[in-house]
This record gives sequence, structure tokens and C-alpha cells, in this order.
Amino acid sequence: MAWIIVIAVVVLLALYLVVAYNGLIRRRNQVENAWSQIDVQLKRRIDLIPNLVETVKAYAAHEKSTLEAVINARNAAIAAPGTPHDQAAADNMMTGALRQVFALGEAYPDLKANQNFLALQEELSATEGRVAYARQFYNDSVLSYNNKLQAFPTVIIANMLKFERREYFETDEASREVPKVQF
Repeated sequence: MAWIIVIAVVVLLALYLVVAYNGLIRRRNQVENAWSQIDVQLKRRIDLIPNLVETVKAYAAHEKSTLEAVINARNAAIAAPGTPHDQAAADNMMTGALRQVFALGEAYPDLKANQNFLALQEELSATEGRVAYARQFYNDSVLSYNNKLQAFPTVIIANMLKFERREYFETDEASREVPKVQF
């Protein structure tokens, strides 16, 4: 009878280890999937930048510093390492540069009326929404994963198998400010 109890305890423990490990793997894969969604949307935005720059060049040729800032931000975003912190820094730089370009639309009425500019502005705006949604999904996935890593008794298994915490995709305070519009 004692052997049956010992065997049952060992089987239950093994079953728990398998379930806990699979839960960790499932959540880690969800974080990686969420990160790839951010990456897709950021690349989509990066691909729209050359068309926007060319459109603005035709109307605001003497706004060279603004266009160079956008091009530099795009290049920094392309070259940024794949960590959330580095990608967030590049994303913040890109967002600031795009704000400057869209502000040119207010200064140049002909540019503001250009159909290409309006279409690109709308596409970039829609992409920004997708990036925000992907960022939220990623951060939610990281929260779930990190909670699972730190909860007892899963923390023991996670430490033994070298599962590591993931960092959030965070923006800086300047990018959270609402831009001021003046007429």
C-alpha cells in the first residue's frame, strides 16, 4: 500500500512538472509572437517613410533638416538591435521625426492638400494604431509570462530551466505628450 502512495505522489509530481513546463513554454511563445507583431508593424512604418519624404520634398524643399531627421530616425530604426528597450528608443525617435513632418503639412497648404501626402499620413496614422495595439498585446503577454515565472512553485522550475524575465516595450515621457496645435 505504501508503494502505491509513493508511486502516485511521484506520478502527480511528474505530471505537475510537465504541465508547469508546458505553461512556461506556451507563455514564452506568446511573448515571442507578440514581439514579432510589433516588429512587423514597425517595419511597415519604416517602409512608408521614403514615400513620405519624397512627397514632402516636392513641396517643402527648404525643410531639409526636418527631412534629414526623418531619414536619420528611419536608419536608426532599421539598425536598432532587437531588444524592446532599443526598439522603443528607435520608435520614440521615429515618432518625434514624423510629428515634425506632419507639422509641415500645417505650414504648407499645398502639401496638406496633396493626395499622396494625405494618403501616406492616413496610412501612417493607421500603422501607428496597429503599433500601439501590438505594443499593448506584447506588454500583456510579457506580464502574463513574468507573472508565471515568479509564481510559486513555478518559479522553482523556471529557475532550474533558466527561463528569463522579459522586458516591457515602453515609451519615454516625451512621446506620451499630446502635440499642441496652433492656428
